[in-house]
Amino acid sequence: MAGVELIKVKPEDDGMRLNRWFLKYYPGLSLGRFQKLLRTKQIKVDGKRADTGLKVTSGQEIRVPPLQEEKAAPRRAEISNKDQEYIRHLVIYKDDNIIVLNKPSGLAVQGGTNMTRHIDGLLDALAFDKQEKPKLVHRIDKDTSGILILARNRQWADLLTKAFREHTLQKTYLALVSPTPKQNFGDIKAPLEKIGEKVTVLEDGKPAYTHFEIIDAISDKFALLAAEPLTGRTHQIRVHLQYIGSPIVGDNKYFQGEKREKYSLLTDKLHLHAYKIDLSSLYNKKCLIKAPLPEYFRQDLDNIGIHFKG
Repeated sequence: MAGVELIKVKPEDDGMRLNRWFLKYYPGLSLGRFQKLLRTKQIKVDGKRADTGLKVTSGQEIRVPPLQEEKAAPRRAEISNKDQEYIRHLVIYKDDNIIVLNKPSGLAVQGGTNMTRHIDGLLDALAFDKQEKPKLVHRIDKDTSGILILARNRQWADLLTKAFREHTLQKTYLALVSPTPKQNFGDIKAPLEKIGEKVTVLEDGKPAYTHFEIIDAISDKFALLAAEPLTGRTHQIRVHLQYIGSPIVGDNKYFQGEKREKYSLLTDKLHLHAYKIDLSSLYNKKCLIKAPLPEYFRQDLDNIGIHFKG
């Protein structure tokens, strides 16, 4: 193929992960395109198919498809003063290694169709005293509010990515549901599979486990739950709570029809909040971070008489 290059790995790059090698020499190459080139076998190492985590060795030959434009770093879009102030206002914790945001409901983590404002596009405003912008290491749904962690260096990006992938960090969500679950606490074990735009419980789907406990309830009408996802499937908590007959208030994807319309006086937003995360295992000391509830969520709890002191 015209324009294909065969490049030998330099001694100073020995032991570097393949994705880091491409980031070094082709800074304009997006992660999505890089992964597509791997899948379609356009990138090879010593003539063999490679994966993103492969560590290259000095002298190895990397097959690089035509990427001349990607050798230049992409131009950063200008972030308005208003947007800089907005994203910085979401910061609830910051140290040399991480930044924690309290993401509002309705703000997407990454861009999509007809989406002009998202966290990924505002990361340059969170560089602060660092030369590099922070890195995304996990995601939460656009309509879910609460804790979103960003890594401020490569070491912690790898550390957090691994921890989220292996589900070693204890995360607690708060969910307002209707009606109240029949049990005060329990474990939901129901396999999930994404079909089209929705996730559904399917016998041969991917294993999914969620633990829940009732914090407070108003008879059988409403309950505030603490939910801990022990796996990380898309929409897991939302689908699992609907599965046991207690869908989340304001969930326009999994809680519709007459039952939902009965509670139209409550704010029409998803009442699911990533409330706290325990990072003690990464810091080797107690490190529990909590994100305050959004005002609409707290106000709705007060209006229906549910008590929460967090």
